[in-house]
Amino acid sequence: MTETTGIRIATWSGPRNISTALMRSWDSRSDTVVCDEPFYAHFLKTTGRDHPGRQEVLVHHEADWKKVAAWLTGPIPDGKTVFYQKHMAHHFLPNMDGDWLDALSHVFLIRDPREMLTSLVKVIPHPTLEDTGLPQQRALFERLGKQQVGPPPVLDARDVLENPRAMLAALCQRLEVPFQDAMLAWKPGRRPTDGVWAKYWYASVERSTGFHAYQPKPDVVPSHLEDVYAEAQTLYEKLYAYRLQIEK
Repeated sequence: MTETTGIRIATWSGPRNISTALMRSWDSRSDTVVCDEPFYAHFLKTTGRDHPGRQEVLVHHEADWKKVAAWLTGPIPDGKTVFYQKHMAHHFLPNMDGDWLDALSHVFLIRDPREMLTSLVKVIPHPTLEDTGLPQQRALFERLGKQQVGPPPVLDARDVLENPRAMLAALCQRLEVPFQDAMLAWKPGRRPTDGVWAKYWYASVERSTGFHAYQPKPDVVPSHLEDVYAEAQTLYEKLYAYRLQIEK
């Protein structure tokens, strides 16, 4: 049975975004507990993908997606009233049903595909469109939009980095939770709530104490990714049209 006390926030991101920094932001709140990519073990086990620390992830994290979904929709841990859940959209696999999604409030975090792909290619030399998470984000966005009153809020990474206070305050307003100044800064280092994969991926965020100011990237998308980039851009623009904006 799904608990109804408090709010459970599922943020659906693609790779090479500010998703971990945003998790740090919510973790800094006095009323919030966070979790880090809870379906990652299921994703690795099901797809057989060979990611850094694969075996550690499978040993230390639950790979049964139904058990994970029950935990995400159950009692909020540690007596808190906000349960912030950082998700990678491509971890939501076709074998997973989505009945449990109704128990959560949803946010979509997107990033300019050129900036995302030129970063992703350094880790995955030949990423597919599915590796960007954008097809999964779009499908989830459309599904949830039909089930809820109005579309879920969409955050663009650049908007957040250019004005963290205003964008986070606007997001909190949409989610009907009070904004806290604590969301703008945090202590450096690793957290007990980080996945065991943190040592492979989180060096930058572990050094951070807040959101870095936005810096344009001059990188050019490699020629072998031009088709992926074109498709990703189309999907991105559809989500970008719904992005949360603040009054100038």
